[in-house]
Amino acid sequence: MQALSKIASERGIKYFLISFVDLFGVMRAKLVPATAIDTVAKAGAGFAGFAAWLDMTPADPDVLVLPEADSLIQLPWKKEVAWITGDLQMGGAPVTQNPRQVLKKAIAAAAAEGYELKTGVECEFFLVNPDGTAISDPADRQVKPCYDQQALMRRYDVIAEICDSMIELGWAPYQNDHEDANGQFEMNWDYATSLVTADRHAFFKYMTKSIAEKHGLRATFMPKPFLSLTGSGCHVHVSLWSTSTGKNVFASNEDSHGLSDLGYRAIGGLVHSATSLAAITNPTVNSYKRINAPVTTSGATWSPNTVTFGGNNRTHMIRIPDAGRFEFRLADGAANPYLLQAGLLVAVVDGIKAKRNPGPRLDINMYTDGHTVKDAPKLPLNLLDALRALGHSQVLSEGLGPDVVSAYLKLKHADWNAYASQLTDWERQTTLDC
Repeated sequence: MQALSKIASERGIKYFLISFVDLFGVMRAKLVPATAIDTVAKAGAGFAGFAAWLDMTPADPDVLVLPEADSLIQLPWKKEVAWITGDLQMGGAPVTQNPRQVLKKAIAAAAAEGYELKTGVECEFFLVNPDGTAISDPADRQVKPCYDQQALMRRYDVIAEICDSMIELGWAPYQNDHEDANGQFEMNWDYATSLVTADRHAFFKYMTKSIAEKHGLRATFMPKPFLSLTGSGCHVHVSLWSTSTGKNVFASNEDSHGLSDLGYRAIGGLVHSATSLAAITNPTVNSYKRINAPVTTSGATWSPNTVTFGGNNRTHMIRIPDAGRFEFRLADGAANPYLLQAGLLVAVVDGIKAKRNPGPRLDINMYTDGHTVKDAPKLPLNLLDALRALGHSQVLSEGLGPDVVSAYLKLKHADWNAYASQLTDWERQTTLDC
């Protein structure tokens, strides 16, 4: 493997952001000069694990990030800096709760069954003013602003710079649009293997925030920053490929929607684990203001609240838009890029191995006729319900690792308790006269 110092010399890199993503999806980093990179890469960059969202204490030794050269991304907007991530170690042993290593474990388990997951993510985000209280474009006022050309082009400088950066990085972006909420945007790039997609997803969030700041704005992936507007999802397009033949095992010429029996079993796995998986795909208190939201100003939330699947129908948790793949629409912008992919992969492989039946495909509008569906599970109403479901999930505990799920639940329950300890103005207004 080529020394990082040599790569730095060839590319004009002066500093390396040695980075990892913690259990809450927060990106942590140290800035290492290229003059010291080979020494740090060999020994690892040290972090106090308790200072991040990891289940550790101040008494634990350093967490060491061992950078992988294959993950290196040179910042297009600041070329003298390169971002790089890798595995974590502590006391000479792997840190199993590192989300990237959790995903690697799921990838290895799928490979043992002969499968490789390939995914593409649709990252929705808002461009807001610096304090986050309002969208950044006061002229963006249409009731149905989706695909609004004027509003899109008023933010051309930001969107184009992000897209140009993805082109330069070789991600093959193919479209950018104004989304369904005022001030909301989405950018799409080509699908890849799940680890590559997760690395790019993590970096995309950092890149989008950085370029927005450069233009005096703020980018947020918060699921529901404005109650009356559509929330930000992170839809995942999912296909599974044979490691021996290199073929898409979800593709079929015999099904009306082009999906194989394995594909339907995979959907069955996601249907089976959806309520517990929500704790990972929808990981914040705010997440449940998106998936259980009233109708927005545009007329639809574009998010599910029931565990169902359909054809090319965006009112379901899972839709089948094209042959050989399906779209998982539950996840939101707060999802940890690595745990999102790991949870999906675990549920998909479980569905195939256990031959899970997804139930009937529902070709109805769930927003208008969902009340007629009596036997489909409802998604959790809040983060606490989702955490309790995850705590009872044998599939996710075994697939992600019981120590990982235990650590995640411990930290997320503390997060819920911090939220529950707040006294709101609404409570005062509605109960002060009791």
